Amino acid sequence: MTQKKTKKTARKADQLRQQALASLNRTVKKAVASFKAPEDLSVMEWSDKYRQLSPENSAEPGRWRTSRTPYLEEPMNAFTDPKVHTIVVVASSQVGKTEMELNMLGYEIDIDPGPAMWVTPTAENAEDFSKRRIAPMIRDTKPLRKKVSGSAAGRKASNAILKKKYPGGMLTLTGSSSPANLASVPARYVFGDEIDRWATDAGGEGDPWSLLEARTATFYNRKMVMVSTPTVKGRSRIAKAFDTGTREYWCVQCPHCGEWVFVEFDNIRFKHEKIQVKTGGDVQYRVHDVVFCCPECGCISDEQTIKHAPHEWVAENPDAYQNGVRSFWINAFSSPWMSWEHIILRFLEASGNGDPQKLQTVFNTLLGKLWEDRGDLATDDEMIERREHYGAELPDGVLALTMGVDTQDNRLEYEVVGYGRFNETWGIQKGVIMGSPGVPDLPGKQSVWTRLDRLIDKDWTFANGKSLRISVTFVDSGGHYTQDVYEQCARRLNKRVFAIKGKGGEGIPFTKAPTKVDIVREGRAVGKAWLYTIGVDAGKERIMKALKIGDPGPGYCHFPDNAGRSYDGAFFNGLLSEKLTLKGTRWTWEKIPGHQRNEPLDCRNYANAAEQLLNPNFDRIENELRNEGTETEAPRPTRRKIIKKQQKRRDYFDNY
Repeated sequence: MTQKKTKKTARKADQLRQQALASLNRTVKKAVASFKAPEDLSVMEWSDKYRQLSPENSAEPGRWRTSRTPYLEEPMNAFTDPKVHTIVVVASSQVGKTEMELNMLGYEIDIDPGPAMWVTPTAENAEDFSKRRIAPMIRDTKPLRKKVSGSAAGRKASNAILKKKYPGGMLTLTGSSSPANLASVPARYVFGDEIDRWATDAGGEGDPWSLLEARTATFYNRKMVMVSTPTVKGRSRIAKAFDTGTREYWCVQCPHCGEWVFVEFDNIRFKHEKIQVKTGGDVQYRVHDVVFCCPECGCISDEQTIKHAPHEWVAENPDAYQNGVRSFWINAFSSPWMSWEHIILRFLEASGNGDPQKLQTVFNTLLGKLWEDRGDLATDDEMIERREHYGAELPDGVLALTMGVDTQDNRLEYEVVGYGRFNETWGIQKGVIMGSPGVPDLPGKQSVWTRLDRLIDKDWTFANGKSLRISVTFVDSGGHYTQDVYEQCARRLNKRVFAIKGKGGEGIPFTKAPTKVDIVREGRAVGKAWLYTIGVDAGKERIMKALKIGDPGPGYCHFPDNAGRSYDGAFFNGLLSEKLTLKGTRWTWEKIPGHQRNEPLDCRNYANAAEQLLNPNFDRIENELRNEGTETEAPRPTRRKIIKKQQKRRDYFDNY
């Protein structure tokens, strides 16, 4: 009996030892779990391995696949690049930008934890985002469910909605107008969501983003992620931040020329028809034949060809990588969930509606473009929309040609403009001639001036075979090559090429009589040149008034959509780059924010001044063009003899 009792006691003691050992193992396991080295993964690799898309937030719930949105790979992996401390992403809707941010957050919690802040436009946005997006991600992604306090099944939730605790850190969610949170919580990670909609001032304590930057200053390995759809040109935080970074665009390799180009609305061509549902009802549209026109070669490709072609990020400012800032720009034309036809349809509906707010929404959220508030001035896109197709180099109505040339250190920019009765104008050709204006012809390489001659000497033809030549060319003499411009214009006096200088200010006439100036070489005068002074402010006012005229006829400005003429978004951005502003008691022209180049405006101004100098006799010119074999008498007898000789073998009209 005693022996049996002893065995029972021994078994019980052994059971107690086993239970104690198991309890100790569980305790030690928990204690040393954090000693385990994290997996060596990038954000993309972690997302592909662990991230689950929640059914209430995704059209494609289940395992995340970066291959579905390959353009997000580089921004995500920049998060783990030790050389990068700031990531800027300008993105349309429906491209996965929010899921990209959540992937970065999930990686941070699971692999490389630290104190983090997620900032939305308002506190209400932060609470809604926590419930609607972050909580489902934690619930459905296993590594996060295990680590975020209060998220495991059956465990009493200890998390506040705006604070999420995890081993090694805590996530704080707040609105951009909450100075207490922005200025007091240290953070290694900062996620700025939709920053273009943030408050401009955080409760009187300054710019919210600057406050956040101060919170990260003590972390050598900080990461700041700034994401937003763009809003208004000149006032967009995300656009300004983008400009400070590498300025990378998601580009496709053109199947025809092999160049890497950004697919944007300016290069999309389409056909459409209006469908009137009922009298007085809304107009609907049918869109078809949507294609991409390569800005480099002019060849067209359909949507599927472009979407399956090779893509890569192309940086305009790669040196910014050394400063730790990478910036990316993506629009809905690359989205796997958005067809081009749908994007164009939304654009037509918004533009046909006449509501600028709806059109701005399409610009920002689908086209991925900045909206421009220009008051009563035309917009870039309105000008692009009103372009027309010319059936020949010169459309009917053109009776005279001039050219304006802007001089830069590494190029000449020019525009050839046609003029008709009652100040009606036609853009004929915009272009750039690369090369320094100070370099002469070299063996095997022509100077910019020799290449400019080809335009001046060219016969610009109508559909009936008749032609005109450029009558007067005005060349800007400002900048670093004034003496070269004087010399080259003097050499081309017989072609009516004149140097000009612009002069701003009220009351200065658009054109006036020229003066003679010295051509100076090595400190001494070597010749003379004619110099015209142009009242540029008067000329700009004339241009802007003409652009407001909406119907072809007197004063109207025509622009072609023909390939190769370069009347694209960049041209109109430059043409509309300035506006008249009242400064105190004086009106002055100033650059509109977001418009970096104004050469198209200058070239048009110079061409208009050349036409005013020319003062063509349109009745005489039209008569000569109508009656083949005769030529009008030119103003100078010496030129009249030359023209008569050439008339026998050429059918162009010199209207000087």
